[in-house]
Amino acid sequence: MNNNKIVFKDYNMNQLQLPMDLSEEIPKNHVVRVVNDAIDELDDNIFLKYYPGGGRSSYHPKMMTKILVYAYTQKIYTSRKIAKAVREQLPFMWIAARQKPNFRTINRFRSKRMKHVIDEVFTSVLELLIKEGYVKFENYFLDGTKIEADANRYSFVWKKSTDRYEADLQAKIRKLLKEIEAENDYENELYGDKDLDELGEESQITSDDLKNTAEKLESRLEEEPENKKLKKAVKTIKKDYLPRTKKYERYQSTFKGRNSFSKTDTDATFMRMKEDHMRNGQLKPGHNLQLGTEKQFILGYSIHQKPGDTTCLIPHLERLKKLFGKTPKNIIADAGYGSEENYRYLEEQGKNSYVKYNTYFKEQKRNWKKQVFRRENMYYNSEDDKFICPNGKELIFQFDKYYRTESGYFTKYRHYKCFDCDGCDFREKCTRSRTGRTVRVNWELEKYKKQVRENLGSDHGKKLSSKRKVEVESVYGHFKANRVFRRFVLRGIEKVNIEIGLMSLAHNMLKKAALTY
Repeated sequence: MNNNKIVFKDYNMNQLQLPMDLSEEIPKNHVVRVVNDAIDELDDNIFLKYYPGGGRSSYHPKMMTKILVYAYTQKIYTSRKIAKAVREQLPFMWIAARQKPNFRTINRFRSKRMKHVIDEVFTSVLELLIKEGYVKFENYFLDGTKIEADANRYSFVWKKSTDRYEADLQAKIRKLLKEIEAENDYENELYGDKDLDELGEESQITSDDLKNTAEKLESRLEEEPENKKLKKAVKTIKKDYLPRTKKYERYQSTFKGRNSFSKTDTDATFMRMKEDHMRNGQLKPGHNLQLGTEKQFILGYSIHQKPGDTTCLIPHLERLKKLFGKTPKNIIADAGYGSEENYRYLEEQGKNSYVKYNTYFKEQKRNWKKQVFRRENMYYNSEDDKFICPNGKELIFQFDKYYRTESGYFTKYRHYKCFDCDGCDFREKCTRSRTGRTVRVNWELEKYKKQVRENLGSDHGKKLSSKRKVEVESVYGHFKANRVFRRFVLRGIEKVNIEIGLMSLAHNMLKKAALTY
């Protein structure tokens, strides 16, 4: 028989529990302390200038900001879950000073208040990190990724389809109005021998034009109430053609240079995502997120509506310059950003470009030099401005041609042609053209490529290039894998910018906490 006395720790739920100071329960190395200290350092005026004053009291904006940033470090993104955590989790209780804003208050603050201050808060916190020596704002590693929008995957509107449907509708409108005019000479009294004002063959018939035409036809109908064809035409215009015209006008104004948008989030564009679980290349509504990092801290972020990275570099860096008043000295990016426009911009801004171009990796391989019929491997006679093919034939300059890029930038290509390809033993290997081998060269781009090869070939360039692989791509991995942030919670590009700002702040706080403790 066991005679040992059984002893339990004292357990009495009616007894007052100490300590009352929650901070004693928060470990010194907890990330919530890093968030608290960083936000406390901010100037109150960042927030106060957006509060008009008067009315009932509000929760302090610093407290609300701390809650949101800390929530994002804990992979809590919805307002209801954040409100629940504030009620139940000790670190949230401490950072909120036991205040309990409900989910509506949290969502309203994030959606309405934060859109004014998120960039300034991020900038101010980053300036503290620079001051404390965590980053130098010298090397800028830029890359992009697509993140799915909070939108229905099947709510797509395609520009090509809209253009086609709109053109068909315009043709039907013109046909209907011409039939009315041909049937009755009444218009001659109003217009003489001219067509209706809205029937210009080259002009677009707008919804306002169609509305005015319907009103004129209704006036005629009062004088000819038995005209069934006129009555049917008015009904067709008002019930069918006019609503559809307004819809297509609304669609066209929404595209804003894009090829698609989502009906449930018109700021979202359909893009091909890396997360393709069905493996069918399905396009999903999303946003192109651009991040710039140094030592895996996020230095800058921007949201873009086009899937290609090439057109994002300049607006991204311009946004960074607007926020900080400057940009880092060295810009490092992959081949997706290599273009004449981007290289010229970096040169004009006095930046060191370590931005690869599309054939940079191929040029490093031995097989590249063996491809003697490639234009890059042909001998160029700069004095006579002509190329010499491997068989000694000359490719003579023909003309210059300007091409317009997606962003509206004009780039010049020089075209060269060989007129002596007939009977050449290497013709089948050199060209499939029946008229002879032609090449085109952008000499301005070639100049920038040479500079990039020199920059990337230097010891410093090799070091930066090797770092790029573990810089921003690691941050994206942290976002999507560790933080499970693969889809936005909010809709609209302004609110999406808030989410990325909060995610970036949370990431930097976690990074600082890991390095500090």
